[in-house]
Amino acid sequence: MSTTTSSPAKELIVSNIAENIVSSEIIKLAWEVNDKIKKGEKIYNLTIGDFNSKIFPIPAELKREIISAYENDETNYPPAEGVPELRNAVCHFLKRLHGLDFKTENVIIAGGARPIIYAIYKTILDPGDTVVFPVPSWNNNHYSQLSSAKLVLIETKASNNFMPLASDIKKHIKTATLISLCSPLNPTGTTLTKEALTEICDLILEENAGREEGRKPVYLMYDQIYWTLTFGNTKHFDPVTLRPEMKNYTLFVDGISKAFAATGVRVGWGIGPKKVIDRMKSMLGHMGAWAPRPEQMATARFLMNDSAVDTYLADIRKKISERLIAFYKGFQSLKQEGFKVDAISPQAAIYLTVQLSLHGQKTAEGTILSTTKDVTKYILDEAKVALVPFAAFGDLDTSNWYRLSVGTCKIEDVDGIITNLRNAFKKLV
Repeated sequence: MSTTTSSPAKELIVSNIAENIVSSEIIKLAWEVNDKIKKGEKIYNLTIGDFNSKIFPIPAELKREIISAYENDETNYPPAEGVPELRNAVCHFLKRLHGLDFKTENVIIAGGARPIIYAIYKTILDPGDTVVFPVPSWNNNHYSQLSSAKLVLIETKASNNFMPLASDIKKHIKTATLISLCSPLNPTGTTLTKEALTEICDLILEENAGREEGRKPVYLMYDQIYWTLTFGNTKHFDPVTLRPEMKNYTLFVDGISKAFAATGVRVGWGIGPKKVIDRMKSMLGHMGAWAPRPEQMATARFLMNDSAVDTYLADIRKKISERLIAFYKGFQSLKQEGFKVDAISPQAAIYLTVQLSLHGQKTAEGTILSTTKDVTKYILDEAKVALVPFAAFGDLDTSNWYRLSVGTCKIEDVDGIITNLRNAFKKLV
């Protein structure tokens, strides 16, 4: 009888990109939060950039249109660039509410904004090309890595609401292929001013005018997924309205996920020069990253319903604004009481930028909060409040700034959250 011996298993090898890609810091924090919730703890989860659909349901008209589309068996493949009805509706929606005038040939539809962003990166960038983007910002580091691009990070400042300036970008413009901006910005909920964005556009136009023949221009990816959610005197500005020549170089990222609390419906769109959009169509077609046809047809019909769109946007802006303002006032009260906290007045999106200057303080048990992770964990354990540090968005590990998201928050919970934070701060020395 023969015997066989098993050889030791060889280590499996994957691509360098797959081996080195970093998982989301936000998801890691979410796992910790969910684990506490499963154990019966009452946690105020202000981490997720999403909506509680019981508090912020999608528009009733959109829901009816989705159901109707399925009942009408509109369930076959959509065109790779999106159904013409939706691309036309997107043009109508943007021109009516924002003044942007594009043709359907400039619009591409995908399963949310993420495939649009990825397709922009893969369409514009060759390995080794340079991407310039500010930090904190959402996921640009990961998309750059997936594209084998060179990253240039611009560290922004609280004094400028964490938005980049043309002077920050200018020193990198000669080597840049893509500049990635987001306004209103995730994670800060702040916006680019008219003056700041105009200066950035002028910088790009000047550089492109002087670039040698045959070299790629500097493109601008402009993520404006939160543009409908601005509050108070805040106004949203875009590159093409400010400088029409930017139409040749700007790639917009947009969709229904934030404007209509439809994050799970997965309908996003990109807008840009026809040649780039055509190439993105090929990318997305091979990825199969299109939005489902029923949702596309439903969104097309909904966006053409001007009255329903306007009514919903007015309502969601009011609900989000009152939550952001309530939290801002709560943090200002804590600050006035002498606690080392602060917040930036709300401008847009579903986020409030808050500061917890607790590094170096000591807990009742004698533990020193030495790092941002220590502070984050203390607030979670002691105040039962979960926030996302800006370090999760590419900022320095030592940053004491955080994103507070109100999309899953009931307005009546705000006072309880502020009280929990106050009690936790009182225990620190």
